[in-house]
Amino acid sequence: MKYFFSSERNVRLVGVPLVALISMAVYYDGQANDLTNISIRFLVSLAFTFSLWEGNRAIIMGLRRVYPHSEQTARRLFIEVIGCVVFTVVATFAIDALFGLVGHTVCETGEHWFMVFSNLIPTAIVVSIYEGAYFFSEWVKNLKQAETLAKENIRSQFEVLKSQLDPHFLFNSMNTLAALIEPDNTDAQKYLEQLSDVYRYVLLSRQKETVSLAEELEFVQSYIFLNKTRYRNNLIVENDIPEESLKRQVAPLSLQILVENALKHNVISKDKPLTLRITVDRYGYVVVENNVQKKNILEMEKSTKTGLQNIINRYALLTPSPVEINQSAELFSVRIPLIAS
Repeated sequence: MKYFFSSERNVRLVGVPLVALISMAVYYDGQANDLTNISIRFLVSLAFTFSLWEGNRAIIMGLRRVYPHSEQTARRLFIEVIGCVVFTVVATFAIDALFGLVGHTVCETGEHWFMVFSNLIPTAIVVSIYEGAYFFSEWVKNLKQAETLAKENIRSQFEVLKSQLDPHFLFNSMNTLAALIEPDNTDAQKYLEQLSDVYRYVLLSRQKETVSLAEELEFVQSYIFLNKTRYRNNLIVENDIPEESLKRQVAPLSLQILVENALKHNVISKDKPLTLRITVDRYGYVVVENNVQKKNILEMEKSTKTGLQNIINRYALLTPSPVEINQSAELFSVRIPLIAS
């Protein structure tokens, strides 16, 4: 039985005639005593119930497609209530007129608004049932998403910090190393400082679902500094980030993974410098792109090939806007949606 009622279609098959029967019983005036008149009254009630149920259901389902996001719930419900009330009024008069054309009077003159009010009661019940079921299903879905996101974050932490040392030991070791570096060796001091910033960000952000774009970019700059020490002028990085975008949110380490992918899979040399561009487009996406100059198989660094998929999975849980990957012979780019703060 529970499997039967788990289908919305089956609920309608049972609910429409049941509500029609209850409505007929509630408004039964005792004048129709023979089976023929009772049958006609039931058919009239069934026509009203079916039309109102299906019409209001179409409004509800249509508005869910137009306003699918949780932050649009208030607007969707407001339009839904207005739409269902207007439809119920119009449908009541229209159905009454249709029955009048075939010679059957549904209600006497002056009683139409009483009939409208009577039809609004089952309409409110139907809307409440659909919205209650929808709210519960969304709650269950969000609960599952939260659990999945927690697992994805753990996997991301494992990939980024697979060989992670104890943080206190790590930073104590860095402080000791800093003390051993000659004061006039500013390059080494700067490198160690940026390395400390990278590990500090990784450790602090690993428990967060999102961070501000400003925080992520600051971390990426430190990560790029470490790599420019290795590649020098062979690595060119260009940033074009509007000030108003910096407060928006991204998944932590997402931009770093994209930069790392570009460095890992492309030749970087004096003859073939790699150019990375980090921008925000007019659609509210962070775009990380680079020129394509793939390494051959022997040059390829070891890769788990899970970085991009990890980003896609995490963003699928954070926002309905998808991560987009575009590749041509000359250019590889990934678009990541910014999340409202």
